[in-house]
Amino acid sequence: MTAKAASENNRAPKKKRNYANPFAKDLSLFGRLSRWVVLLVLMYLIISPFVCWYEYQRAFPEYFNPVTQVTEQMKEKGESGDPKKGMVFAQNLISLGEQLLVSWLPNDLLYPTVLMDNPQNFQLGQLEVMRYSVRVLRDKLSRQRTTDKIDKYTDLAFTAFSNDPFKLWLPSAESKFGQGVKSLKKYQQGLEQGTSNFYPRADNLIELLDQLTSLLGGVNTRLANAPRDWTRRLSEETAGDTLSEGEKTQDVKVPWTQLDDNFYMARGVAYSLRQVLMAVRYEFREIIKLKRTGELLDNVIAELALANFEPLMVLNGSRDSVFANHSLKLMATLENVRQKMINIQHMLER
Repeated sequence: MTAKAASENNRAPKKKRNYANPFAKDLSLFGRLSRWVVLLVLMYLIISPFVCWYEYQRAFPEYFNPVTQVTEQMKEKGESGDPKKGMVFAQNLISLGEQLLVSWLPNDLLYPTVLMDNPQNFQLGQLEVMRYSVRVLRDKLSRQRTTDKIDKYTDLAFTAFSNDPFKLWLPSAESKFGQGVKSLKKYQQGLEQGTSNFYPRADNLIELLDQLTSLLGGVNTRLANAPRDWTRRLSEETAGDTLSEGEKTQDVKVPWTQLDDNFYMARGVAYSLRQVLMAVRYEFREIIKLKRTGELLDNVIAELALANFEPLMVLNGSRDSVFANHSLKLMATLENVRQKMINIQHMLER
């Protein structure tokens, strides 16, 4: 090769390698696969914010009217008149269960939904109200006496909704909740056909309110433990027991990572509790009118709607701070609701 030809070869532009192209001809199998993996990971990271937004919107449902749902179903069947006893209460639980199936997040293991702890705790709050309500339906509302046989489908529904909410498989939480919804639908069909029962008596309503009030008390306690300026609390293990004394103080410190968890779980409880009480307002309308508790119950339902607020960030400001304490703000609303529910129970007992 002459010196002139060598200099021309040196001046010739070198071919640039495209490091992002997985179809490049000069790649080895490993190089091609590694480029595909990198591209797929980058695409996943780009799409994940949109996935988070979509799942977040689905996890927080709007309020619905169970009475309207039942009347529309009756119109489709060509039926008229009032729904049979228990139809509205059952439909309310069915709709709440179907909401959980739309986008159940607490058992997710993959990015990005595994990081969405706020909607996860909201759904766990919804599930707690479902469990309490279905249990009372099985033990009280569907039986005339405690010696009566337990309704088959309410028992299956309670068992299904009692499944571990964090299980992803064998069985998955969604599959068990789906079985619970199917069992509630069969119970509703039994009400329509006269093979299942629903007894809207005062004692049954008292039991339902008592269970939901107990759930609300636990939720409020978790919210009340949020402030950082009060870390020594009474255990309250013997509160109300005239034969016991000696309350013990204990250290209570809620990690900052759990503040929003407790807040959103309380919101989920408030959402489903409002829905259950709307169904109660219809099913127990006769006893509510007789005991003159309608206005108080309507006020409870309205106040629960006030719990449906979402701050940009769940703050835990001290009592004299310019920053809000959203846990205490929500607790004040729910504690007021709890006290009014207790008052309703007392009015029903008279």
